[in-house]
Amino acid sequence: MNPSVAHVLADVTVAVHILALLFIGLGGFLAWRWPKIVFVHVFFAVWGVLVNVTPIPCPLTALEDYFRHQQGLGDLPGGFNAYYLYDTVIPSSVLPAVVVVAVGLLLFSYVGAYHRWRHRHHDTPTHELRVG
Repeated sequence: MNPSVAHVLADVTVAVHILALLFIGLGGFLAWRWPKIVFVHVFFAVWGVLVNVTPIPCPLTALEDYFRHQQGLGDLPGGFNAYYLYDTVIPSSVLPAVVVVAVGLLLFSYVGAYHRWRHRHHDTPTHELRVG
């Protein structure tokens, strides 16, 4: 593979990875408008937890590493989060607070999605079948 093509594909992979992280963190709020998206969000959220607390590799990190190898570079040192986020976007000293805020946002988004879903179904008028 041409190294310049691999570079572009690696950059696209980084962008998709960032979008996936944003969806994991904030996607529950999309369920306020589109309730069925919560099922996709739950999958992403569980996957995000699994790749961060188990040795299961993230497929997006693996894909970026592949494109990096095509350019003659090595794997991301420490993985995606460590390379792009920790001590760059998020200081390591505030990571515990970020986790608490992220879990709080997730719970708030799910409670809000449930409340809106319940409100929609509770307020929907029922149509009675009239005979004759």
